[in-house]
Amino acid sequence: MSGKPFLQSEHTETGKQSLVSGVRPVTLRDQLTVMANRPPQPRRNPNSQQKPCDVGLFDDVKRSQIDLLDYLADQQSSTKSNQP
Repeated sequence: MSGKPFLQSEHTETGKQSLVSGVRPVTLRDQLTVMANRPPQPRRNPNSQQKPCDVGLFDDVKRSQIDLLDYLADQQSSTKSNQP
């Protein structure tokens, strides 16, 4: 044998690729695992910020609005108190 180590090779779409002993090729499963473990990113605008949760229990704006029935009751009581 000569002093060179024997390298295995495989044929891919891009051509012949050498395989280094002790290093396994990156598989599709490995690539998908890395992508799945990343935090989610918006697809259209990667610089956008997350919108606040304004639904149900977390809706602060809705809590500060006056209910229509409360408004009508206040209007009726104020018109009765203004009458002689």
